[in-house]
Amino acid sequence: MQNKPIQKIIFGSPGIGKSFRIDNKIIPEQLKISEKSNIIKTVFHPEYTYGDFIGKLVPYTKAGKVEYNFYEGHFLIALAQSYKNILKAFKEANEDIKLEDFWNDLSEIDNTVLVIDEINRGNSASIFGTIFQLLDRDKKGWSSYYINVTQLELYTILQLIGVEFKALADNQYEYKFPGEPNYVKNLKTLQKHVDVLKLDLEYNRIFIPPNLSLLATMNTSDNSIYFMDNAFKRRWDWEFINVDDDDLNKVAKKMVIKIQDEEYKWVDFVDNLNNFIRSKYKEIRKIEDKQIGYFFINEETVTEKHIKNKLLFFVWDSVFTNNKKPLVKLLELTDDNLVTFGQFALQAKNFVDKIMEIE
Repeated sequence: MQNKPIQKIIFGSPGIGKSFRIDNKIIPEQLKISEKSNIIKTVFHPEYTYGDFIGKLVPYTKAGKVEYNFYEGHFLIALAQSYKNILKAFKEANEDIKLEDFWNDLSEIDNTVLVIDEINRGNSASIFGTIFQLLDRDKKGWSSYYINVTQLELYTILQLIGVEFKALADNQYEYKFPGEPNYVKNLKTLQKHVDVLKLDLEYNRIFIPPNLSLLATMNTSDNSIYFMDNAFKRRWDWEFINVDDDDLNKVAKKMVIKIQDEEYKWVDFVDNLNNFIRSKYKEIRKIEDKQIGYFFINEETVTEKHIKNKLLFFVWDSVFTNNKKPLVKLLELTDDNLVTFGQFALQAKNFVDKIMEIE
């Protein structure tokens, strides 16, 4: 694993390639992750809850009776996977090794990453809940502070790690950690396994380990969906991707617009459109959010249908929301010929031509 975990929010205009950068740069090149089981992904949305993120009891009917199953959330899955990777490396390093010596060399521990797309489309404070406390990391990459989880959540983590349980009388259990030959009744006999994960089984305390990274994406144009307070923001690193990012330009250069009898380079069109949008800074609020990235339409051949149904609607509804005069002037129309989106959609070819004429 790398020396320190990544805990970062990638942000920028829509279509800028935030997920592309995570999937093709950060995960394979920085985190060196290739095994799919070490990549856990989720998407925040207005209905996404703490239960979806951590875990929740879900009722179901069996033989006419209502029973409950606990379904682990994305965070518990990612946390348990990172623990599994630690235990695997610990066993391969020889379990007689001192813990401080084991943690001095992290190179043999596989990384795990939890990717959260659209982090500001959900109520982050509510979704993270007490997990918020774990986001502070020390110099070695562990959470600086622990949190207490429920016994159900802790036992779910143990099950996800691969710990086996055997029920005894009086609500007692025997346990067997992965790779161990025998069940034991007293978990203290396996204390070294527990200590290497910084688990406190008596008080149900957990930490985020250094091999678990958290990556998130955010469209700047969506910043009104849910407010992110400064305490939450400061626990993340932030990386802004500009609309003319060179890496994305190279990928998008093969894309073309084919509209009626004309063909244009998509990257040239996007650059010209963003120049046009920036030139109207007096008419557009939050102009940084209104530009588009090269992946706003992710097709090798961008058709008139794509232009009408996605691009023009974004320009009409999100960019020039309250003032259509710049569009009227660009298209050389009169005000009464550009009252509805239907009228604007008819101007797809004219719009592309005019944008491509911008120098």
